[in-house]
Amino acid sequence: MTTLTLARIVEQFVPDGKLPLRFTAYDGSSAGPPDTRFGLELLTPRGTTYLATAPGDLGLARAYVSGDLDMRGVHPGDPYELLKTLARTDLRRPPARTLIDIVRSLGVEHLKPVAPPPQEALPRWRRVAEGLRHSKRRDADAIHHHYDVSNTFYELVLGPSMTYTCACYPTPTATLEQAQENKYRLVFEKLRLRPGDRLLDVGCGWGGMVRYAARHGVHALGVTLSREQALWGQKAIAEQGLAELAEIRHADYRDIRDGGFDAVSSIGLTEHIGVANYPSYFRFLRSKLRIGGLLLNHCITRPDNTRPAGAGHFIDRYVFPDGELTGSGRIISAAQNVGLEVVHEENLRQHYALTLRDWCANLVENWEAAVAEVGLATAKVWGLYMAGSRLGFETNNVQLHQVLAVKVGRDGDDGELPLRPWWTA
Repeated sequence: MTTLTLARIVEQFVPDGKLPLRFTAYDGSSAGPPDTRFGLELLTPRGTTYLATAPGDLGLARAYVSGDLDMRGVHPGDPYELLKTLARTDLRRPPARTLIDIVRSLGVEHLKPVAPPPQEALPRWRRVAEGLRHSKRRDADAIHHHYDVSNTFYELVLGPSMTYTCACYPTPTATLEQAQENKYRLVFEKLRLRPGDRLLDVGCGWGGMVRYAARHGVHALGVTLSREQALWGQKAIAEQGLAELAEIRHADYRDIRDGGFDAVSSIGLTEHIGVANYPSYFRFLRSKLRIGGLLLNHCITRPDNTRPAGAGHFIDRYVFPDGELTGSGRIISAAQNVGLEVVHEENLRQHYALTLRDWCANLVENWEAAVAEVGLATAKVWGLYMAGSRLGFETNNVQLHQVLAVKVGRDGDDGELPLRPWWTA
C-alpha cells in the first residue's frame, strides 16, 4: 500500500502531475511550480472533507467559502486570474489502483460528508418543503435567497445604476454606468416606446428600466418578487419625481391583471422561471400586449439547445437556486409557438464578460465595506461567482441573448413596424 500526501493526491488528477499553480497543504506537502503567481492553500482537515465528498466546483466552493481553502495571488473580490489558470487544466480520473491508494491515504473520516457552510441552499431534492419547482412560493424563496442579501451590498457592487443585468458597451472603454444607460436606451428603442405609451417590466429588479422609461414620458409598471428591491425602487421613483409615471409592485408577475400594454420588457427573469414553463410564460406576456405591441426578452443562454437546463452545483446552491438555462433557439421557438412573431435577436455575450469585470472591480474597491455589510463568506461567494461567470462568458460556455417579438393580429397586423431595424446599434 502506498500512502500519499495531500499534494501527491492532487497531482493524481492532473495529466503528468503538472499543476498550473502552487498547491500547499496543512500536512506540509506541496506541489506545482514554486515561483508561480497563483496558488491554493488547503488549511484544514475539514477542507479535505469538502473536496473529497463533493468533487468539482461545489467542493472547491465549500472549502473556500468556509475559510478552509485559500486562494493566493488574487483578491477575494476578483479571483478571475486564478480561475482562468485552473480552467486551462484538464482533470482526469486516476486509475482504479491509484484511487484505492487515495482512499486509504485520506482515511474513512474524510469520506463522510459534513455540514456545508450556512450560505449554501438546500439541494434541489430537499427543497420540496418549499413547494414544487417554480411554484410561486418556491420561486419567492429562491429570489429572496439571492436578491434580498442587502441593498447596500448591491449598491457597492452594481454602482449608481443598481442594474443587475448585462450592460451594453457602446465602446470598449465605456464606463459601467455608460454601458448600463446604453442598455436601457437599446431596450427602449427596440420597443419603439413613445411618450404616453405603457410599459410592463417583469422581473424589474430595482427599477432601472422602469425609471428610464418614465424619464422619457412612458407610463411604466415594474414587478419583482424581491421586497427589498421593490422598496428601494419605489423610494428612488419618489426621489426622482417619477411617481406619476412609474410604479414598482412587490408581486409575482403571474398575478398582474393589467393589460393592453404597448410593450413588455423581461430583462433577466427568464433564467428563474424554468424551461418547462416557457410556454405559459410567453403566453402570459403575449396576453399583456395590445396588437402590434412588442416584447423584449433579455436573458442568459447556453450556446446550444441540447445541454441539460439545470445550473452547476455551485450556482444552484450558492447563487441562483432552481435557475435554468437553455439555448436561444429554444427561447425563440417557445415565443413563436404561442403566436409571437420574432423579428430580431442578438447575442451580447462579450458585453456580459465586461459587465462582470466591472462588477468585480467595484467589489474589490469596496471590499471592506462589503464584508462589513454581509460578512466575509458571502462576499467571497460573490467574488467567486462573478469572476467564474466572467470566464464562462469569455469562453462561450454561456451567452446573453436579446429576442424581440411582436404580437400580430389575425390578419398579420404588426402595428406597421418599419421594414428593417429602427434602433441605433
